[in-house]
Amino acid sequence: MMTIATYCAAALAEIAGCFAFWAWFRMGHSSLWLVPGIASLAAFAWLLTLSPADQAGRAYAIYGGVYIAASLFWLWLVEGHRPDQWDLVGAAVCLAGAAIILWAPRAA
Repeated sequence: MMTIATYCAAALAEIAGCFAFWAWFRMGHSSLWLVPGIASLAAFAWLLTLSPADQAGRAYAIYGGVYIAASLFWLWLVEGHRPDQWDLVGAAVCLAGAAIILWAPRAA
């Protein structure tokens, strides 16, 4: 369970950090938004190092599925746009792929 929580926290940190840049550049908000955005992106990078995967590429691949699902949750919760059925199907496929990569039996 800690692994899932770590990936979810990393996704939240990355999305929040990127959204801060989006808000500044695309929405015309103050450049002060960049300060928490940079801190959030640094937290994201640190959290991803806590992955149990032995290789960075595998950790990133697992994270990719979680990121996609978390992005759609952000779309709904923060931006007020409810994901459609195809968004949800796509996220489910991505999470299934991430689960296979994370929990597949591997030779030691």
